[in-house]
Amino acid sequence: MLRTPTARVLDESDEAAVHRLLATDPVAGCVLAGRVEVTGTAASSLGAPLWGVGGGRELEAVCLAGANLIPFAVPGAEHIAAAAFADRARRAGRRCSTIVGPAASVAPLWDLLAPHWGPARDHRPRQPLMAIDGPPAVAAEARVRPVRPAELETLLPAAVAMFTEEVGVSPLRVDGGAGYRARVAELVRAGQSLAWIEDGEVLFKAEIGAVSRAACQIQGVWVAPAQRGRGIGTAGTAAVVEYARSTIAPVVSLYVNDFNTAARAAYRRVGFREVGQYASVLF
Repeated sequence: MLRTPTARVLDESDEAAVHRLLATDPVAGCVLAGRVEVTGTAASSLGAPLWGVGGGRELEAVCLAGANLIPFAVPGAEHIAAAAFADRARRAGRRCSTIVGPAASVAPLWDLLAPHWGPARDHRPRQPLMAIDGPPAVAAEARVRPVRPAELETLLPAAVAMFTEEVGVSPLRVDGGAGYRARVAELVRAGQSLAWIEDGEVLFKAEIGAVSRAACQIQGVWVAPAQRGRGIGTAGTAAVVEYARSTIAPVVSLYVNDFNTAARAAYRRVGFREVGQYASVLF
């Protein structure tokens, strides 16, 4: 019988190998690459252990075991890596609120964890990963701009509404929303929260949630309910793409639920193309 490989906790000596692995797909690996570029690979600096599978100086897969469990593997290694990561995850117990990442890595991992961690609150196995590496194909909304720190209280209700619509639960249910508020404020300070604010009302907003040298990832795209159906989401997203490509990274990506046909059509109009699949398991 073939033995399941062991996932080990990576440290500073593995940083170059992690960079090489994530560079095999900079868009799919953007979230992990951004974290590693800032903090390195030691658990003490990442704030969570980074597990790895591979021999010698090369890695075939990694998995960040933090508030989100984020696996990433090279094609062909997903099932072997899932077995190793599931073994560690079962022994550690569930500490994450979400499993998210490339669908080919998430699917086999969830198959192994579901009997122990299930049922999930929601499982989204097919979320198209889309990217754009050139100018948007539609005119950008000129009134979309970085949110100012003094506008945090104006932005927060829209951010909470977006999160609740997308995830199905309010971000205020945990710690009174203090952690969520801090994350929103962090993105505002970093210049990664953009919005169209008029007369004290948020008409459109989005964040650039993950940033690496090669790519960045848009999240939290939201249009005020009374403004929907007017093309604001398309023009607003085009503005975010222009801003992100000029100030943050050359490739802009996002992932979207496969059943959200309106959003997928809007992103295609902006110029996004499908480059892969993500998947999410929400607890």
